[in-house]
Amino acid sequence: MIDDSKVEVRIVDESKGKGLYAKEKITKDSVILEEDPLVSCQFSWNAAYGYKACDNCLRPLETALENAQRLTAGQVEEMPYPECCTTDKSKIVSCPDCGVEYCSEICQTEALNQHHRVLCLQTTERNVDIHPLLKLEETWKQMHYPPETSSVLLIVRLLARILQAPDRSAAIQQMLSFCHRSVNEDKDLAHKFLGSEFAQHISILHDLLVKAVPNEGIEQFLTLEGFQSLLALIGTNGQGVGTSAISQWVKNVTEMELPEMERKGIDKFIDWLYDQMEENVGQFLNNEGVALYTLQSACNHSCIPNAEPSFLHNNHRLSLIAVRDILEGEEILISYLDECTLTRSRHSRQKELTKNYLFQCKCPKCSEQAGDPDVTSDEDQNMSDEMSD
Repeated sequence: MIDDSKVEVRIVDESKGKGLYAKEKITKDSVILEEDPLVSCQFSWNAAYGYKACDNCLRPLETALENAQRLTAGQVEEMPYPECCTTDKSKIVSCPDCGVEYCSEICQTEALNQHHRVLCLQTTERNVDIHPLLKLEETWKQMHYPPETSSVLLIVRLLARILQAPDRSAAIQQMLSFCHRSVNEDKDLAHKFLGSEFAQHISILHDLLVKAVPNEGIEQFLTLEGFQSLLALIGTNGQGVGTSAISQWVKNVTEMELPEMERKGIDKFIDWLYDQMEENVGQFLNNEGVALYTLQSACNHSCIPNAEPSFLHNNHRLSLIAVRDILEGEEILISYLDECTLTRSRHSRQKELTKNYLFQCKCPKCSEQAGDPDVTSDEDQNMSDEMSD
């Protein structure tokens, strides 16, 4: 599903390629577009630590109470206003062959039609010493401890989607439309994506991938160069997804009209709840995963973005929200950097963008700061400390 009535993709210029533009005036805080991803998957460690999510859309499979009990190590006995929980466990279904769970029959059917027929592991195959798909995931996990940023299983689902597509050539073209880079650029991005410690193991991942999926019709992606291109694709276009039964409960409770004393009591409970969860699991509160979005991936970067991704439906459906008014014909820009990095020096921002995306940002903020010293924020702080000493 894609709601793209307010936007269109255009060619920006030769250096940037395509970009996303507003077809009408869009007001601050409004939804610019909504789209379901081409593919998505939960992070492997996130699933291993018991974060239960739909294997198709990442919607939570726990109730708010179950979620709170797990994240506080059993310190919560009951949740007030249980009607504010959005998880409907009566709709949860599982694959009869491999046991993976879905939030509804709709999601189960979607997954089956898109990729699960290729990737379904029979119960007898679910042994890491036997099945190459499980070997691939375990090898990946040893390279990517939390906090996770992507998953090799996204590549697996991409390839399975092509294999199951009614029009295989169209599915291939859709995937190739994400970006076009040279072989050397793909290799450089793949190595940076894996990290210096694990870049030398790329051939191991490649060999496991080749054994994990059928080869017929996708040979171009199963060469070493093809695999490096896919790693570069998910590394530069993958969008993090987070869902939470508790966050939805909190949102619904917060929107309730309550007497003042009752509101103070529930606010105090929510503060206590988050303190207990943070003490037990740190910042790892959500079901987390990664997805590829066709329209969102067309958005170029700016250090002063006018839009940001959000997940209003508590599943993998992405909503792009305007953070200021956007004029008709204006390019819609997001930040490829996290909020913390955006506050750092121009040199720090450019260093991150060059390393991870192979471009120099020329947004108004970077242009205005072009005369600033070419030092990172840390180096600048060290210099200031030395001068004050």
